[in-house]
Amino acid sequence: MFQIGVAVLAASFTCAMERVDSMDPVKAQSIYDARAVQLVYETPLVVDYGARPYRLAPGLCELPEVSADGLVYVFRMAAGAPVGSVDVKRAIDRLRDPDNPSPGSWTMRRVAAVDAPDPATLRVTLDSRHHVFPWMLALGYTGVRLPDGSGTGPYRLKSWWRNHEMTFERNESWRGWRDNPKPFDTVRYLVVDDSSTRWLMFLKGEIDCLAEIDRDNWDAVMGGDGRISPALAAKGVKLCGGTPALEMRYIGFNVADPVLSNKKLRQALSCAFDSKAWTAFYNNAVDESFSPVPPCVDGFLDTPFEYAFNPEKAKQLLAEAGYPGGIDPATGRRLTLTLSIGRATQDSRETGELVASFFDRIGVKLELGFKTWEAFLTSVNRGETQMHMMGWVGDYPDAENFLQLFHTKNMSPGPNHSGYSSAEFDAEYDAAMASASAEERNVRWRRCQEIVREDCPWIYTHVRKNYSLVRDRVKNYIVGDFPYGCERYLRTED
Repeated sequence: MFQIGVAVLAASFTCAMERVDSMDPVKAQSIYDARAVQLVYETPLVVDYGARPYRLAPGLCELPEVSADGLVYVFRMAAGAPVGSVDVKRAIDRLRDPDNPSPGSWTMRRVAAVDAPDPATLRVTLDSRHHVFPWMLALGYTGVRLPDGSGTGPYRLKSWWRNHEMTFERNESWRGWRDNPKPFDTVRYLVVDDSSTRWLMFLKGEIDCLAEIDRDNWDAVMGGDGRISPALAAKGVKLCGGTPALEMRYIGFNVADPVLSNKKLRQALSCAFDSKAWTAFYNNAVDESFSPVPPCVDGFLDTPFEYAFNPEKAKQLLAEAGYPGGIDPATGRRLTLTLSIGRATQDSRETGELVASFFDRIGVKLELGFKTWEAFLTSVNRGETQMHMMGWVGDYPDAENFLQLFHTKNMSPGPNHSGYSSAEFDAEYDAAMASASAEERNVRWRRCQEIVREDCPWIYTHVRKNYSLVRDRVKNYIVGDFPYGCERYLRTED
């Protein structure tokens, strides 16, 4: 009996996740939805699991042939693909259907026509050049769902106890198993909201992977020599990763606010932000950030940031902004600002208080406003916050995906939550999008960053490092920014 139980356990991979709201690809809005969806539904293209820097690889389709003007993409169906071009066309048409609104419809914004001239060929015509278009076909929104609702991916959904647990069983007919002879038979997603509970479950062996390590547990993870602690290593645990994540964490200013429309004030507050104290607070498991584009992306601007931490400069700019010593001349009292934060956790309270301590050094008072996550997003989308603490996870590794957050056309409820608008920035951004070469685009992306860094619509707080704890029984685990359906690559043996 014991040996049978061990065999069953060894064939199951279990991890903690947040709630999955939809298994319909076109409705899969969160990263957790996308992880579940891409276990079941295949996408036309995929992100190469082991390649760094990231690159696309064939999925249901081969990599496309692109016309000289960059407007026509021709995809050939991959050898052995279980579906035809008409099935891929149906998936894209669902995503474009205005009568079936999808949170992912933005991915098809520039698509003018989709044709399937024969069962092995898909042709997509764009209305303007869009160099990142192939990356859209690796997102979960484009997962191909057959007319009966089934998918052709590596796993099938076996059971779903909403808000508690999802279980997936291996699809024996998936052609990709020929490259992975020792996959897990089942994958279990457990909904565990509390980080302390996730940590204890991992220590007890109830979950196989801890993809995010809570700040309070970092001392238990790392030994004095900078390696994983001997206690965890003795339990057969590996620490994976350590590279910068494809994301940005920031404090956004509402530049339409009558107070924060003052550029010198925003610059002063940026100079007051103590990046080294912030990274130390996060146990140096994050990197300092001085640009809206992550350092792992082509076109990243690595020149010194004029408004990095500098208390004396902050005080000088504060006086130039009209608030000498932090005093508001309209009231004769300290200037008071409000930072809105989603989710009132212990960690979010401590980070908010740390920011407040930075501003206090230059005489500015910061009040913290905590909301539920839903209420927070609603207020941000409506432009009702004065300042807000947020993050942006890249959908694909291109500077465009981050710089779009500052384009006038993307004002809230679009991703431009700061209400930032600059004609010069918009012109550079649009020219970059029209560029035929990566070299020309990168020159313009750097100029876009120069403009934004001067205007300071954000305080750049940090870039998180990708770390995961994984049990040694899980083989071929690679930390990455695209974990969607990655369980297909895991092995039970070397």
